[in-house]
Amino acid sequence: MKVDVVDWQAHVEVWLLILGVIGLGFAVQRIIGPKLTAPGESPTTPAQKRWFWSAVVLLWLASDWPVHDVSEEQLYLVHMVQHMLFTLIIPAMFLLAVPEWLARLLVEDNGHTRRVVTWLTNPLVAGLQFFLLSAFTHWSGLVNYSLESGPFHYGLHTLLVASAFLFWVPVCGPLPELRMSVPGQMIYLFLASLSPAIPGAWLAIADGVVYSGYDIPERLWGISVTTDQQVAGLIMKLGGTFFLWAVITILFFRWTATSGDLDPSPRRIRAEAEAEAKTPTKASA
Repeated sequence: MKVDVVDWQAHVEVWLLILGVIGLGFAVQRIIGPKLTAPGESPTTPAQKRWFWSAVVLLWLASDWPVHDVSEEQLYLVHMVQHMLFTLIIPAMFLLAVPEWLARLLVEDNGHTRRVVTWLTNPLVAGLQFFLLSAFTHWSGLVNYSLESGPFHYGLHTLLVASAFLFWVPVCGPLPELRMSVPGQMIYLFLASLSPAIPGAWLAIADGVVYSGYDIPERLWGISVTTDQQVAGLIMKLGGTFFLWAVITILFFRWTATSGDLDPSPRRIRAEAEAEAKTPTKASA
């Protein structure tokens, strides 16, 4: 049976999430920021504001009707687009919106928290956990169960987004010492671009039904279940890979246009700045 219309459904939990994120942004800009920045200085830059609002809008579009309903009830290919937004785009945008002073406020007042964050955002740890979780969440049994259990589905999305935040910190995190050098970022993202290839290729060439939860008689827009999962595989394999390669390309041209191979590691910059701050000046001596 062909279905052309997906009935509107209210998703109060999504609206509360979006309002909560906006509330946090308001608190940072109007309440916390003015207390921790110089008088007359804006707590956030215009670019950070643009990243924040763009991420909020994209998060809302990816989480609310109709994307939410189609991805859970009708088409796995829409679920895959949603998955790409939740892991490759939205977390990076939110990280670009975080001012450095806020990140230091969250992690530097507690030495234990700092050590945990440093370990979790180590490129090897962050990249490996992102790859393993992304692969595991495409296991058919897990996907089918998530379609039956709303709380499990939301929990899985939360875990994926948290994993994506850790993955992106070495590339665009707000703390310079936790970011890799630009050449390191390019290598890191290139290796990460290989992760969608295996599950994406598996879905693209699969003939039988991989996810029984999407094998329903009422087919949205007349798309068959096999076509649905094959297109989803192509979205994962090609879309994810091309997006990461596009980021690599941007990083390469920015790097060569500024400092090239003389560009030092952000960790080294931070270490030198801390060493200089500890060295007494002649005036103080």
